[in-house]
Amino acid sequence: MKIEWIYEGTSPCHLKTFLKQKGVSRRLSAKIRHEGGQLLVNQNSGRIVDQVKQGDHVTIILPPEEPRKKEVVASYVPINIVYEDEHFLIVDKPARLTTIPSPLAHQRYDSLVNRIVGYYKLRGYTQQVVHIATRLDRDTTGLVLVAKHRYAHALIDQQQKAHTIKKEYLALLTGKVTTPAFTAVLPIARKPNSMIERTVALSGQYAKTEYHFVKAYAHATLYRIRLHTGRTHQIRVHSAYLGHPLVSDRLYGTTLELPLERQALHCAYLSFYHPFLEEQVEFRSELPKDMIDYIEKERKEG
Repeated sequence: MKIEWIYEGTSPCHLKTFLKQKGVSRRLSAKIRHEGGQLLVNQNSGRIVDQVKQGDHVTIILPPEEPRKKEVVASYVPINIVYEDEHFLIVDKPARLTTIPSPLAHQRYDSLVNRIVGYYKLRGYTQQVVHIATRLDRDTTGLVLVAKHRYAHALIDQQQKAHTIKKEYLALLTGKVTTPAFTAVLPIARKPNSMIERTVALSGQYAKTEYHFVKAYAHATLYRIRLHTGRTHQIRVHSAYLGHPLVSDRLYGTTLELPLERQALHCAYLSFYHPFLEEQVEFRSELPKDMIDYIEKERKEG
């Protein structure tokens, strides 16, 4: 992967300063120089102590990436691609699919990452390390952002730390809730004696969830929800604590409500600053069929 810039500053600066301004960390710079990549100024090999002047062309060529652990097995189940360029891939994830491989046998060979690796192989991509930037629970559907190389991942990680990536969900809460809008600021911690479940606890990490009313049905209410932090199970935990767990979320206190066979949660909107296009981009995903079918059932009963 080749990334190129033209230095537009009026005063000369060191190459390492320019790279830092572009989000190239010291660690990535070292990998470029020592693991088979290239650092060029005006098409000539450059050193980080060199100075760049106005109009100079700076190029980095990223070295090939090796999987951190053993190679991920490719799955050739098709993926639903919402957007793709040479830097990012956005996929609409279905239910009952983990985002990354897990030790469980069926989830080791067919996670979203496995399917993306299969897609990369079919397309002949030489870069086959998958950088998941935004992750969803196994039974949560919707938009997942994937960086296609480590530099793109580093730039997105900066936005995540600054909380500038916007993610909005559509969720069905049990019961009739009439409050037009409210915000839950409740710390979340791992539940004692559980490896999976989370709970609201004073000892937990800061978590903020913003709710906006959409529509009430016979036994449930549809809310548009924005995350301001990204804690595990955050929407599910906050909703359950408020007395309105998500429909069919059996982990957090509700029973199965057909035709839904998983928690009623869908990542419907994603927006971030695209650092290579230098513009804000946004993407949407329609509600999946099982949530639409449940809403239709609620309409008939209402």
